[in-house]
Amino acid sequence: MIRHIVFFSAKQPEDIEAVRNGLELLAGIPEARHLEVGVNAKVDALGNEVDVVVYAEFDDKAALERFKRHPLYAESIRRVRPLRDLRIAADYTVPG
Repeated sequence: MIRHIVFFSAKQPEDIEAVRNGLELLAGIPEARHLEVGVNAKVDALGNEVDVVVYAEFDDKAALERFKRHPLYAESIRRVRPLRDLRIAADYTVPG
């Protein structure tokens, strides 16, 4: 299984909800075994730069690649890219 985690920061605080809404389009892509979009509660004492987090699970690398080629993925990028500042992504394989 592949875990895909992406962190976003909005350019303006008033854009956080629009970023979240744009990222929630990703839930309509069937390749994800599990997908969550959440707004950071910002309770960490050392850093709160991240506004929105996407967490997703995929059966394998091929499913993740299909996910990224889906039209809803492209639409999500179109909506979110102009509103976001930071984007950090990480993918890792879960043993077993």
